[in-house]
Amino acid sequence: MQRMVLPVILVALTTILAGCRNNNLTKQIDQPVSNQPIPASEAPASPQQPAATVNDTRPIIVCFGDSLTAGYGAELGKSYPDFLQADLDARGYHYRVINKGISGNTTKDGVERLDTIRALKPAIVVVEFGGNDGLRGFRIEDTRSNLDKILAALKTSGTKIVLAGITLPPDYGPDYIKQFNETYVLLARKYNIPLLPFLLRGVFGVDGMMQSDNTHATAQGNKSVAGNVLSLIQPMLKK
Repeated sequence: MQRMVLPVILVALTTILAGCRNNNLTKQIDQPVSNQPIPASEAPASPQQPAATVNDTRPIIVCFGDSLTAGYGAELGKSYPDFLQADLDARGYHYRVINKGISGNTTKDGVERLDTIRALKPAIVVVEFGGNDGLRGFRIEDTRSNLDKILAALKTSGTKIVLAGITLPPDYGPDYIKQFNETYVLLARKYNIPLLPFLLRGVFGVDGMMQSDNTHATAQGNKSVAGNVLSLIQPMLKK
């Protein structure tokens, strides 16, 4: 069944940038949740999440990525990091989840934001980048190098890391797609970190789980994505 579903998933992903372009920029960029054309460098780091309470001393989990992390198109407070926080609270885990997803970000943008992530001194970082690189035809070597820099910097800082991947439509060619998908596998192996090969596992192609762009999850879909991520980080959690 998976062999029959995958082509459908890949074809549908051709819409990844539909409705998320800024005509004032030379590169294709997903728009933030407000649908206003804000350049990625000016977009709020956590558009879905209010400022943290100063006295909140819980260990931090950072969800670090692009529009799939930011919660593009979903209602306020319905991104996957929001649901992850609710899941942790319900299970008695005392962690604070911070959404550091910015729509349109590439792996290069992720490298440039590393200092802000490390400054939070997170206990765990969920890294989700690469989709925008692939769909813009970036060289695999560059994407792989940037992701490597992100993971190496976080690993050196002492934080625990998990890696979440995405895949590409078939018109990018089997060789490119194969190398793109292998990027996540190779880097997860290099840094000995847990890997979720497809962030939208069990969400993509399911009625009610995806928005009309067939790219970004609905609130219901984000709830399931949070479950995917929770299963990945749960072995790292302490009560």
